Amino acid sequence: MTVIPSSNRVRGVYDLAVIGAGSAGFSAAITAAEQGARVALIGHGTIGGTCVNVGCVPSKTMIRAAETLYQANAASRFSGIAGQAKITDWDKLIAAKNNLVTDLRQKKYIDLLPEYESITYIQGWAKLCEGGVMVDGDFLQSSKTIIATGSSSMVPPIVGIDDVAHLDSTMALELDALPKSLLIIGGGVIGCELGQMFARCGVKVTICCRNRLLPSMEKEISAGLQSVLEEEGISVYVGLDYQEIEQNQTGITLIGKSNSRQHQIRAEKLLLATGRRANTESMALEENGVEVLENGGIKIDEYMRSTNPDIYAAGDVTGTDMFVYMAAYGAKLAARNAMGKAEVYDNSAMAQIVFTDPQIAMVGLGELAARQQGYEVKTSIIGLDNVPRALAARDTRGLIKLVVDSKTDILLGAHIMAPEGADSIQTAALAIKHGMTSAELGATIFPYLTTVEGLKLAAQGFGKDVDKLSCCAG
Repeated sequence: MTVIPSSNRVRGVYDLAVIGAGSAGFSAAITAAEQGARVALIGHGTIGGTCVNVGCVPSKTMIRAAETLYQANAASRFSGIAGQAKITDWDKLIAAKNNLVTDLRQKKYIDLLPEYESITYIQGWAKLCEGGVMVDGDFLQSSKTIIATGSSSMVPPIVGIDDVAHLDSTMALELDALPKSLLIIGGGVIGCELGQMFARCGVKVTICCRNRLLPSMEKEISAGLQSVLEEEGISVYVGLDYQEIEQNQTGITLIGKSNSRQHQIRAEKLLLATGRRANTESMALEENGVEVLENGGIKIDEYMRSTNPDIYAAGDVTGTDMFVYMAAYGAKLAARNAMGKAEVYDNSAMAQIVFTDPQIAMVGLGELAARQQGYEVKTSIIGLDNVPRALAARDTRGLIKLVVDSKTDILLGAHIMAPEGADSIQTAALAIKHGMTSAELGATIFPYLTTVEGLKLAAQGFGKDVDKLSCCAG
């Protein structure tokens, strides 16, 4: 592995240039190198990209830390037990999070590069040009190019927003001290995850959103999560029309309206969590025949190929399936296809996870999406009070919903809201991938006192009242 800093002139001929050194970029570069290709991996900014540095890794360790506070304080749900926990040193907690990030970045990115002699890592700003890419103004020749430059936080169009100091998710995880109150604009994954985390750390949190919480999830789950958050003391405003936002000496004030009622929402700090936009600026895409979608993502076909047949794209920069595992998967396909394969991207059994507590997980189609695709559907919904694992854990917050084709009985989608839902959804993903029916899922043997057993119970709910089953029945 050779490292060429941006201050040096870039020379050489490569089989593949990969722009972006995050999860997708590394996946593409390693995949191509394993096929014998000479690869230029071009990074700008901190190596490793969003996930390890400012996204998945730091947020999930902080979410888990805050969960220990909640679990200790909720110990009284078991008779005869009382517990209490508190943050004793915020600086130490942040330092531990930063150490984890540093260690994983070193182990999973920096230390990997020397293992691949055919990868040249180049630091610099890249843009497309005929026959390859330009890196800080110098030409690099490559037969094929993969763009994997990720995405960045969006700022919503609210009157006054440009004059208001705000945090994005990255800055929120780097705060030197906890604010007394936090206003979060955006009820998607980031807003809900970080909102609950900060609330559990003692911050007075308010979440506002134009639609409902987690609008891509089932309505039953959105409503269930809202109830959980409100029970934990979080104020939630859904269906809010943002009218104006301003800042003064005491903090932030958002003025909005919902159901013809005016609201003035105040907080010390503001966190914007209104989505992400693909990083495609200043890359000369259009000049090189690369079409961009309305959401800013690069338009690709099922082979990860852009409208320029020599240029591919993967990960958040495509504007779809913004999950690190899908970025790595898509980048692998892009690399293989750039090297002559013709493998098709398939997200039909793609699981999605929200690391709130309870966790939320889904795979396949929701009820509305299935109907829009022309299916006649039937659904089964059970509360966690029907799942023995939840009863034993004294925690029945949540539900399980299955969506099934009523004509064929084939499972189309599964939706879980449960404390251990993230570790249960892959069973449903395999069921969907292999075309299982709800009858087959309901007849499958599941281990007793597990959350995943709830999938079996929900499947049995299509034909019987699971309230009337004994333990392990069926």
